[in-house]
Amino acid sequence: MRYVYGMTAALLLGGAAATLTLNPAGAQTAQNEPGTISASPPRGGAPMSFADLAAKLQPAVVNISTRQTIAVNRQQGFPPGFEEFFRQFGMRPPSGEGDNDTARRRGGSLGSGFIISPDGYIVTNAHVISPSGDNATVDTITVTLSDRRELPAKLVGRDRDSDLAVLKIEATNLPFVRFGDSTRTRVGEWVIAIGNPFGLNSTVTAGIVSALHRNIQAGLYDRYIQTDASINMGNSGGPMFDLNGNVIGINTALISPTGGNVGVGFAIPAEQARPVIDALRRGSRPQRGYLGVMFQPIDDDSIAQALGVRKNGGELIRSVTPGGPADRAGIQQGDVIVAINGQALTEDDRLAYVVSTLPAGTRVPIEVLRNGQRKTVTVTVGQRPTDEDLAKLNGSEEPAPVRPSVDSQQSAGQRSTRQSLGITVQSLTPEMARSMNITDPNLRGVVVSSVDPNSDAAEEGIQARDVILSINQVPTRTPEEVAAAVESARKAGRESVLILVKRGTTPALYVGVPIKKS
Repeated sequence: MRYVYGMTAALLLGGAAATLTLNPAGAQTAQNEPGTISASPPRGGAPMSFADLAAKLQPAVVNISTRQTIAVNRQQGFPPGFEEFFRQFGMRPPSGEGDNDTARRRGGSLGSGFIISPDGYIVTNAHVISPSGDNATVDTITVTLSDRRELPAKLVGRDRDSDLAVLKIEATNLPFVRFGDSTRTRVGEWVIAIGNPFGLNSTVTAGIVSALHRNIQAGLYDRYIQTDASINMGNSGGPMFDLNGNVIGINTALISPTGGNVGVGFAIPAEQARPVIDALRRGSRPQRGYLGVMFQPIDDDSIAQALGVRKNGGELIRSVTPGGPADRAGIQQGDVIVAINGQALTEDDRLAYVVSTLPAGTRVPIEVLRNGQRKTVTVTVGQRPTDEDLAKLNGSEEPAPVRPSVDSQQSAGQRSTRQSLGITVQSLTPEMARSMNITDPNLRGVVVSSVDPNSDAAEEGIQARDVILSINQVPTRTPEEVAAAVESARKAGRESVLILVKRGTTPALYVGVPIKKS
């Protein structure tokens, strides 16, 4: 089970244009077939016991484990002095396989899953069957059934964006379960979770739905069902059932200060998982809509105030991929997308999720806020590229640049900027660009040469050697232009400014910084 200290968890998925058929032709029925579970809950409440429900569903839940090989540096793989101890006696330290510098160790992972067809297709989380690190490889995947049979599993497909995977075991007449309609799930309804926390097979816990569409800053497709049913490490990939025995979620993450359950667990909704799983079963890549933009939520008071919009009232465009769908439609860096196809963007309906549910080729109106004015553009949605292609398009490396030299004599613009924002800047010269390994000849801006550690700018993450491209959408190429943009915002009654910051080769990011009061 993935767990977090704070608000970091597994990536969630977007939608995909497909449906899932889980009941192939034949006489066998699902464990949760309507009418087969005798203990129906009373209207509006929980049953006197979950025993009949658990007994019917447990056989379809499995334990999933992996065996991995992990390459470790010999010097880091043993306690200090361990190798020298062996050499003193003329012996070679034990290292397993590998050369003189690298040893190989065995590792593994443990999680849960559930069978979705009598011929052995199984759903789990992608992180359950993934290598534990860049230096690890997965050698085998083993599925343990409720009757203790252990079977080797083949990876049919996985999707890291959604953190979902499909496995296949060679068996027949297996107990299996169906997905339900998670769109009808309501806060306060009873649910049960079945899985293998800490390797304890077929553990059943019960609770209620605590929240829907929960965003926990986990990634692009962040839209969980929250529950207080006990979920711990090892529950990852296991099913969350409603009281009719339908799978309405896939347990994936928890928030905990200790790593153990504190009643805050999360499941991927079935409505989002089903099309991805169906695509993986077919051996294809999940289909998701694509705009060709990088964006950030307006969840910071300073950014919202600088833009003159309400908090969480849209998504701010950080960059636009040249030649992409958004670029062809005229969307620009600094635009705020507030609605798509007449649907307002909210904390529940984020840009990434809404776009991902749109099939490629769909023409949709997008409402944007630009320089305080609303306008509507029509975008033809594209097909989302692979993660590898996206990395090439957006850039991900961040070389450490050299600190720029700073003149001892500061200009009036530099003094004003330090007084108003807590930073000192200087113009980006060609010589400085070379010393900072900046390869884009068209990059224009000012370089942050120092930051007051007690300033709001420092708190917002601005660092020395960052390049400021604009303030309040006005390009800044000199310290004087920075000072003028800040003074203009002050005269307009703004309490903060919107700064576009470029660091290394990563895409530029907007940061809201309060203006110091005179």
